[in-house]
Amino acid sequence: MRNTARRENDGTLPHPPSPSRKGRGRAGIWALPTGTLFTLLLASPAFAMHISEGILPFSWALAWYLVLVPFLALGARRLNALAREDLSLKPLVGLLTAVVFIISCMPIPVPTAGTCSHPCGTGVSAILVGPLVSVVVAAVSLLIQALFLAHGGLSTLGANALSMGVIGSFAAWFTFRVLRRMGGSLGVAGFFAGIVADWATYTATSLFLALGIRGDAPLWPLFAKVVVAFLPTQLPLGILEGVITAGMVTLLYRKRPDLLVRMRVITEKEGSVNA
Repeated sequence: MRNTARRENDGTLPHPPSPSRKGRGRAGIWALPTGTLFTLLLASPAFAMHISEGILPFSWALAWYLVLVPFLALGARRLNALAREDLSLKPLVGLLTAVVFIISCMPIPVPTAGTCSHPCGTGVSAILVGPLVSVVVAAVSLLIQALFLAHGGLSTLGANALSMGVIGSFAAWFTFRVLRRMGGSLGVAGFFAGIVADWATYTATSLFLALGIRGDAPLWPLFAKVVVAFLPTQLPLGILEGVITAGMVTLLYRKRPDLLVRMRVITEKEGSVNA
């Protein structure tokens, strides 16, 4: 009593815990398990984009880098040569890099393989600036994705850039040129170039994966399994990429035929028809 009276006189009587503090304490106790439960319920499975970091053995990762380097060197040389002729080319290449980055950054889960499919975008870049410059475009896009989005990886960048940049770009460019020489329209040639770029990229990716992970297993049965795993998503995605490629080339022809002439996609005579 004396102590209580003294404390009251001193005005230093400690306040009992308020109900609100107790409430906050209980809320804090329930917050962690409740948040964890919601996180588990709402979390979506993580799927790998491109060939992920660490998937390929060092020897294969290094081999794909060594194959890629000459194409990158030729692409950089070609880009500089074209830029000396036309100063507006480098901004266009930057824009195409952004386009390829965005298009190839849209993952579609592949339930049977635990990985992702996605469009590539290299069909458009190969048609507009050529396959060698398109290799540079794809490599830069994949490097940015690996560094900032953890899509793919630095150790597998050589394999990813080789499949999407080199094989996808050259497949698209040859398809487009052959169909144009055969009299195909821009839309038809662009459509099939987009499809071939997409499917060629995933065929190469399947081969790189099979070579890297097969161990002592036979190569071609494993390669067939990886290809079949990608089929449910990559078949429609390839067609979608064909539509996107045809749409972009056709739109450029209607709005900026002069740009296609400068990129040597069409002749001056074809450009003057729509000018």
